[in-house]
Amino acid sequence: MADNDPLSNALSGVNNAESVGHLSHTVQPASNVIGSVLEVFYDRGYIDGFEFVDDGKSGNFEVELKGAINKCGAVKPRYETGADEYEKWEKRYLPARDYGTLIVSTSHGVMSHYDAREEGLGGQVIAYVY
Repeated sequence: MADNDPLSNALSGVNNAESVGHLSHTVQPASNVIGSVLEVFYDRGYIDGFEFVDDGKSGNFEVELKGAINKCGAVKPRYETGADEYEKWEKRYLPARDYGTLIVSTSHGVMSHYDAREEGLGGQVIAYVY
């Protein structure tokens, strides 16, 4: 049976590995979107790092966890949002104002909602982490 949403499966696996205290987790299959989301996690300080491992197929990511994630997940359905509407989505998916990060897919790539708001970009809310 094929995975219907690889991003959701990847974030669910990371969330489960964090909750039981593992120091690393393997995310497979790898994709550009998953890599971009992990890059935002790294930039915001939620993970220690990640590395792409080519296995001759789709590849996978080895993620180094540091215990900073309380919860993360994919947003389904992928909601469209404007640059001035991020507060509405913060109220829905994050526990408190300015606590946690929404990951947004914009025309300039995948980034945190803080960066998207600063650049005046709207997009699709694809994930959250806190």
